[in-house]
Amino acid sequence: MGKKITFIGAGSFVFTRNLVRDILSFDAFKDVTLALMDIDAERLEFSRQAVQQIIQAGKYPAQVVTTMSRREALKNADGVLITILQGGPDVFRTDIEIPAKYKVDINVGDTRGPSGIFRMLRTLPVMLDICMDIRKYCPNAIVLNYTNPMAMLCRAMQSKFPDLHITGLCHSVQGTAAMLAEWINAPMSEISYTCAGINHQAFYLEFKWKGKDAYPLLRKAVEKPEIYNKEQVRNEMFLALDYYVTESSGHNSEYNAWFRKRPDLIEKYCTHGTDWNPGIHAYILNSYLENQHDWKKITKKELAEPVKLERGLEYASNIFNALFGDNTAYEFNGNVRNYGLIDNLPAGACVELPVIATKNGLKSMHVGALPEQLAILINISARCEELAVEGALAGNPSMIYQSIIFDPLTSAVLSLSEIREMTNKMFKANKEYLGYFKSLKA
Repeated sequence: MGKKITFIGAGSFVFTRNLVRDILSFDAFKDVTLALMDIDAERLEFSRQAVQQIIQAGKYPAQVVTTMSRREALKNADGVLITILQGGPDVFRTDIEIPAKYKVDINVGDTRGPSGIFRMLRTLPVMLDICMDIRKYCPNAIVLNYTNPMAMLCRAMQSKFPDLHITGLCHSVQGTAAMLAEWINAPMSEISYTCAGINHQAFYLEFKWKGKDAYPLLRKAVEKPEIYNKEQVRNEMFLALDYYVTESSGHNSEYNAWFRKRPDLIEKYCTHGTDWNPGIHAYILNSYLENQHDWKKITKKELAEPVKLERGLEYASNIFNALFGDNTAYEFNGNVRNYGLIDNLPAGACVELPVIATKNGLKSMHVGALPEQLAILINISARCEELAVEGALAGNPSMIYQSIIFDPLTSAVLSLSEIREMTNKMFKANKEYLGYFKSLKA
């Protein structure tokens, strides 16, 4: 019998289409059953059409089924992919706009800091409900999460459901590696690396070309203005910290105190450069708002484009293939809890590091200690995330406030009383989603 792979949040059109394309590119999954589930019937139908196009173009004997029932979708699944978004632009915008009133300038706001924390608070109850259903209907399934904030959600799910097989995936590791290879004119096939830290703040501890350290070549490349200006924030961090970080300059400008605390620094480092995500204020929110009324038109245009069958760079299909396909071992960077893996990050925190997928399961690799300058930076974020997750699980607003007061960017801009006032306004804006809290005042 063919395998069953379930998409929760299948209305995420681009993710669903690309992941299905990758899965069907493996011989082991040509007869797979693809179960698409979403709470939005219209978006679900668009995704079904995209999947059907791929099946027809590849002449695959696969089948696609759609449902708005999570139970139906999950029953007897071998693999589960989670790509949900809890709350639309009307609430997401408060994650950006309330901090902006306090001069905490946010570019994306989906990972950490006040914006990422409140996104986690909205999303966590749904993620835990999904895990409860997985435990009931497909307890042996491999669960791959793509929903942000990656580290906090994975940490909560993995701690509440240690019996499930859950890891989180992000394309920033392999995407940045390809970018760096291009900068030094190296074929990606000749590049090897070891990358570890936390999601969006992982660093290439080794970056090699044909087995030799490629960092000297990268340092020379970054001296060129045309390369430096592509990623001003990340290149400044590289020059200061000696190691290259995975996620884009726009994202990383939010995670520290160096680039977004003054208008002149925002103008210098965050307004220019980067091909796909300039660090300007509310970049992703503005994209959401621009597209929210035209999304049907945009999706129909994408459905009219030629179907691509070539496998992309996402990890998911390779992981499934290693575990229950042709069993070719596969190494990827996954989000797992830190039990003896990175020596100088908090025990139990969610870390992102090399994981090996084989027919015997997922095995996380021991990294050891990070360089001290990286450990200092990452510890701040990891410990804030730990406190935020524990605060969410306890329904304790004071712990949420305390997790935000140590956020590097927030603490660089605001006083303690200002942070409390901002946090309480964010609680009020999210009250519809936070009924599990004891109160909504820190």
